[in-house]
Amino acid sequence: MLFGRGKKSKDERSDTAGTVEESGAEAQSPESGQPGTTGDFRLAKGPLDIDEIEDRDGYVDLGALLIAPAEGLQLRLEVEEATQRVVAVTMDLDGSSLQLQAFAAPRSEGLWDEIREQITQSVASQGGETEEVSGSFGTELVAKLPAEAADGSRGFRAARFMGVDGPRWFLRGVLGGQAALERDAAAGLEELFRRVVVVRGDNPMPPRELLQLRLPKDAAVPGQAGAPQAAPAMEQPERGPEITQIG
Repeated sequence: MLFGRGKKSKDERSDTAGTVEESGAEAQSPESGQPGTTGDFRLAKGPLDIDEIEDRDGYVDLGALLIAPAEGLQLRLEVEEATQRVVAVTMDLDGSSLQLQAFAAPRSEGLWDEIREQITQSVASQGGETEEVSGSFGTELVAKLPAEAADGSRGFRAARFMGVDGPRWFLRGVLGGQAALERDAAAGLEELFRRVVVVRGDNPMPPRELLQLRLPKDAAVPGQAGAPQAAPAMEQPERGPEITQIG
């Protein structure tokens, strides 16, 4: 598994949640979940809360998120230039991507319904369009923005937004590449999304505050002598996908 870092300015990170990555999107019917309050289906399908696993062994520990390793998976941590704070992690697999951000949420209600509305408004203000669809993790949002290709032809940029409300946290995933175009291509990243573990912590936090991510302690540069084979390797810093903030 490879690790890389990208840099983001504070202004870029503070863009609304409507900024999307290059991709297309299409969704199918969701699997059946457990009935009840928002997020109940999560208990059967994931993502998980730290209290729902026995220990952290076997995960890549990024602080607020624990990531299950997978063959061919590359992780990129996105860093805010002004503060050097890690603000998102992007999972690259088989030519597609999944950006992850976790936020504090109220104890009594979820954030996803309100966040979808904000994304819709933001995309519309940029001349784009959105569509709510039923997906593997409940209601998802397909967003498309007009774009110009390198050859001057007109097309669109699109992404598929997934949101899961957990116990006092909200996890958002943004699929890009073929994973947003084709459900079959998304299978690997969707499986990794359901295996993500969120570490909310006990400290009081206002709703929508970003949960703190960090570089793993055992991250190493590819080819570094003595670096464990199972440890994530560190690539040179590079510009990653657009970071989107809620609230």
